Amino acid sequence: MRYFVTVGHRTVEVELGTGGVKVEGVRVNADLMEMDGTEVRSLLLDGRSHRILATRKGRGLWSLHLAGHHLTARVVDERTRSIEEMTGDGEGALGPSALAAPMPGMVVRVEVEEGQPVSAGQGLVIVEAMKMENELKSQGDVRVRKILVSPGEAVEKDQVLMEFDPPETPGKEGISV
Repeated sequence: MRYFVTVGHRTVEVELGTGGVKVEGVRVNADLMEMDGTEVRSLLLDGRSHRILATRKGRGLWSLHLAGHHLTARVVDERTRSIEEMTGDGEGALGPSALAAPMPGMVVRVEVEEGQPVSAGQGLVIVEAMKMENELKSQGDVRVRKILVSPGEAVEKDQVLMEFDPPETPGKEGISV
């Protein structure tokens, strides 16, 4: 099974199979074990042991603490990645300042309000297309600037649904996202 792991702006392909683990096509000696029902994992990588605190933050989103460093990782399987590429959802769905409809459909529900801070992976709007409800999610930490649609409204592919601002930094109106 192939997975795509994104940390920051870098995505690597990880393949798990009967022949072991490959990262970017290179075989590595790796073993990952859960520690008795906790969020702590033990990773044995090329003979070196590492302890990782791995907390699931949403569908495919993980908060990782390793050797004093904090990372956020997004992990998707091959099928999910293909669906995201076909629908425009996933990493490409949210540009730096706007969310566009990945397909024509009907807005069922808007899950945020103007001015609201939004975290990566948080639901923004539900669009029904071909009798299926599709939740469009934020791909980064942003603040909702403007909502351009309302429930019951028909939308076209690539129509802008929401506009965003970067999250505010501490000291700016005292709000931190």
